[in-house]
Amino acid sequence: MLRTPTDRITSFDARLARLVGDLMDSVRLPGRAGLAAPQIGVGLAVFSYDVDGHLGYLVNPEITHAEGTYDGGEGCLSLPGAHADVRRSAFVVASGFDRTGKAVTVEGTAELARCLQHETDHLAGKLYIDLLEPAERRMVMRAVRVP
Repeated sequence: MLRTPTDRITSFDARLARLVGDLMDSVRLPGRAGLAAPQIGVGLAVFSYDVDGHLGYLVNPEITHAEGTYDGGEGCLSLPGAHADVRRSAFVVASGFDRTGKAVTVEGTAELARCLQHETDHLAGKLYIDLLEPAERRMVMRAVRVP
């Protein structure tokens, strides 16, 4: 499921509200910055985030603007125990919707920008390791494997 692009949400109903609630509850747990629906086995375009005091979610998100560069360590709940330096945009604007269908825009810098990009990538079936050089990707994958 992590490698499959998600379906856009077309029904802003009670089912979506429950999914958003689950994502919001889960992202509040220690050690989590973001959580995309595919990470909990749901192939829909929605994620939650909790970074540096910014807590929220986006339905059908798109990165509509990105600028600058920001280097730093990145990990993923789907690849436990592995981290790598990843270059991302330093500032992004993400547009999407809330659970009622109202348009929402989120601007983020530094770690929030990283999270918005990381989670949007999940919805496209991409992982942060896809941004790494092949040798570094192999190192990360070795760190994830259980001995």
